[in-house]
Amino acid sequence: MGESASTKNFPHIAICPSAGIGHLVPFLRLASMLSSSECKVTLVTIQPTLSIAETNQISTFLSSHPHVNSLDIPLQCQPPLISTNANNASTTTSKGSGPDPFMLRYDAVSRSAHLLTHHLSTLSPPPSAVFSDIMLVSGFNQALADLGIPNYVLITTSTRFFSLTTYLLLEGATQDGTMPKLELNNSIDEEVEIPPGLATVPKSSIPPPFFNPNHIFTKMLASNSLALYKVNGIVFNSFNSFEFETISALQERKVLSNLPPIFPIGPLKPFVNEKQGVYPYTKWLDEQPDKSVLYISFGSRTAMNQEQIQELGVGLEKSGVRFLWVIKTTTVDKDEKVDSVDELLGEGFLDRTKERGIVVKEWVDQEVILDHPAVGGFVTQCGWNSVMEAAQRGMPVLAWPQHGDQKVNAWVIQKAGLGVWEKEWGWVGQKLVKAEVIADKIKEVMNSEELRRTASKVGEEAGKTWDANNGGSSNRMLNNLISSIESGTNLKS
Repeated sequence: MGESASTKNFPHIAICPSAGIGHLVPFLRLASMLSSSECKVTLVTIQPTLSIAETNQISTFLSSHPHVNSLDIPLQCQPPLISTNANNASTTTSKGSGPDPFMLRYDAVSRSAHLLTHHLSTLSPPPSAVFSDIMLVSGFNQALADLGIPNYVLITTSTRFFSLTTYLLLEGATQDGTMPKLELNNSIDEEVEIPPGLATVPKSSIPPPFFNPNHIFTKMLASNSLALYKVNGIVFNSFNSFEFETISALQERKVLSNLPPIFPIGPLKPFVNEKQGVYPYTKWLDEQPDKSVLYISFGSRTAMNQEQIQELGVGLEKSGVRFLWVIKTTTVDKDEKVDSVDELLGEGFLDRTKERGIVVKEWVDQEVILDHPAVGGFVTQCGWNSVMEAAQRGMPVLAWPQHGDQKVNAWVIQKAGLGVWEKEWGWVGQKLVKAEVIADKIKEVMNSEELRRTASKVGEEAGKTWDANNGGSSNRMLNNLISSIESGTNLKS
């Protein structure tokens, strides 16, 4: 006979995100899913957090998951090794206004990773496995191996961007993590080939830091990517039907022959917040017709300049659609000032649009908004959490990538039929996208029955991945992953 629930030795999983709300959220969702699968879970958080949003999300999660333990670890590696000179292009924000706080934090976290294992060794019972962020891999691997603890990496981007970066960074990289310089050559439209099984990527979609081998982000990602060969498995917040070609290529070792097993278990399920409040914007949404509202948000890090914000505002006004618009003007929310929204958007905008739109300059519960029946479209910067949240709901998307992995993610969105992407808009601040063009794209997203049909199909496929009765792929992968950790056997993707 098998073990009863009272005698079975359930695995103890330590969850270790790095920094930023975009990295934190998928780890919290994974922690919730593992806890629901009867695993003992410890959430490891590096303190202090960089943003108010992170602090609030951690607090909300722990209050909603009383069975999840919390281990707070002070950040050890200060000051950073890299220069904080505002003129140093390798560390500055996209606006060049000073050092990018996220780059500084990733650098510090990455170099502190080996110190975290001491704290993990004090946990009781000892962890059966660790799920860590990619920025912790190079520091974690050997230290965890010495403790006999398997290390699995949760990737917080698309499988396509992961394939691009690992191929670019590792194909010619040296053992010290130095990557060969990626040349722009004659044309930014030149295509970069990834091994058989994957479509080429235009150089215009590759993050600008990758063209500078000395950029701190490039160096950090290269050194941590090199360490991926020694982890026990790589977990993705994606699903087979959404990125079929890329997932197949990874699992068949066509991208890199010696990667560990690949486990797509997305879309990661949102965790239930039992103390969820009632927000002013939900009351407003309750008064709007079904699928009539366009939701606009550029995520936790993207800050547009005022000129582009005003063009977007005029575009919304010209489009005639209802809208809920979240505005962000700083990279880190702790620096966000309570400026006059009316002044930011231009005199009279709020008065002219008050019958059909609202503007919010604060954190919002995005899942609550996307779940609301009044919302019928989503303008997003294509952060991967937002992509998966839209995919889960079959929400039509207007992709407006701003930096990092987001152009590659936009390609995935368009190919899957979830949304449209205007490639000519470029990176954030690269060009001023005019109101008339924005208005046309908004109307296309909100009025296209074909887009609504294909996006709905994506939502149906996302739901099937967790259908336990019909062999849902993500449900099966997660169960196999937990069973392998329980038994201590080698993983097979």
